[in-house]
Amino acid sequence: MQLIQENPYLSAYLAADEVIDHEHPVVRATAARLAKEAVDSYAYARAAFEYVRDAIPHSQDSGDLRVTWRASDVLEQGTGICYAKAHALAALLRAEDIPTALCYQRFEVVHGLVAVRFNGAWHRQDPRGNKPGVDAQFSLDGERLAFVPDPESNEMDYPVLYAESHPVVLDALKAARDRPHLWQTLPTAL
Repeated sequence: MQLIQENPYLSAYLAADEVIDHEHPVVRATAARLAKEAVDSYAYARAAFEYVRDAIPHSQDSGDLRVTWRASDVLEQGTGICYAKAHALAALLRAEDIPTALCYQRFEVVHGLVAVRFNGAWHRQDPRGNKPGVDAQFSLDGERLAFVPDPESNEMDYPVLYAESHPVVLDALKAARDRPHLWQTLPTAL
């Protein structure tokens, strides 16, 4: 699949905003801690991916009722659904000057993940969190995502790489009073 930058400027995929608040002290401290052990940008990106995937449980899997959406809140509270975890990973990567996009797939509902730019190409990564039947891995040599869409079931990969969280996704997250409420309002398409 050909990935398409929504914004032609790579600098847009390094920017901070209300959601990907990589200038926040919590994001900066987490990034600094992860960067200490990394020998290069690739090692840092893998460490950040594994941290978000493994150390921040997907709130559905853990039964956490809280809804987070801002990257710093995800890191501070240690919970989030796929979109929130993608926001946290994007913030950690952008904090270390690694261009990162938000991207999406459609199953019964829209699923969120990221794409990182290395060696002149975008590589999608899914920090959702592993569980039985889900084995997402950081990879630049072919995708190792949590889920693979089945076109015959009307599932799909959206090819657009967004510099900011999609408004439909962000509106659902912000409006949810808790995760059960969010589950009733998750977007089914972009």
